[in-house]
Amino acid sequence: MNRYLFVAADFLSRPPGFYVMVVAMVLCTLLVPFGLTNVVTYALSVAAIVITGVVLIQGYRDTAAIHAKLDELILAMAETRNDVVGLEHAEPHEIKSKLTQLEDEAARATRRADDLTNGS
Repeated sequence: MNRYLFVAADFLSRPPGFYVMVVAMVLCTLLVPFGLTNVVTYALSVAAIVITGVVLIQGYRDTAAIHAKLDELILAMAETRNDVVGLEHAEPHEIKSKLTQLEDEAARATRRADDLTNGS
């Protein structure tokens, strides 16, 4: 089932898929004068739900790819810590805690670099 959703999301997120949705909307709009307002409303509601799903699926795929690439960079660099790999799967409070820790470390490193630059 996921494969079909990813294929549909991939198709609908590209120009041909967009054109299909535009044609479907125009056809639905042309049906209104024939008293098919309920059908048009239903069709456009389904189209809106499908488009929302496409956006969510594409966002998921992009985010997953970015995380994989970042994890690869972290693992490839010898001087990095690997404890942040997979952090996207942690609980929100764990992510916030780790982010605070990393920001504190970055601030300390910046202060050390400034001290070295200024000769202190």
